[in-house]
Amino acid sequence: MDKVTAEKLYEAFYMKVFSYVMTLTGDRDEAMEITQETFFRAISTSKTFRGESDSYTWLCAIAKNLFVDEKRRNARLGDEIPEDLPDTQKSIEKSLLDADTSIAIHRILHTLDEPYKEVFQLRIFGELSFREIGSIFGKTETWARVTYHRARIMIKERMEQS
Repeated sequence: MDKVTAEKLYEAFYMKVFSYVMTLTGDRDEAMEITQETFFRAISTSKTFRGESDSYTWLCAIAKNLFVDEKRRNARLGDEIPEDLPDTQKSIEKSLLDADTSIAIHRILHTLDEPYKEVFQLRIFGELSFREIGSIFGKTETWARVTYHRARIMIKERMEQS
């Protein structure tokens, strides 16, 4: 990839990728590191990009893999893998303004199983389309929609129980 193309890719997608990684890590410094590594890998390995997805989806897939690799590396070193990745739901989105409700929602999100937790966070915090989410998981857009809807229902039910 030439320098001009790399710069355009970086300028076009840096903030979107950074926002996505923030939803995964919850830590600004770690998100910045993973985002930088994502672009480094994308630029240095652009020859392996098959063009089957758009650039943003490709970058998010790289970022997700880097995040998972980092958590595995930390697990081998004895660090805990955080389970409290953020997610939400339509009525919950409005409730995030209330700090107490926000904490309750994040506690519920902490208990959600995968892939519900990640699909929900990608949709709400990462602001990805269902097509992009499906692509990241290697699934269909319909699968992403159904998984997101089920996550919303689980969150709503657990909120009502609390």
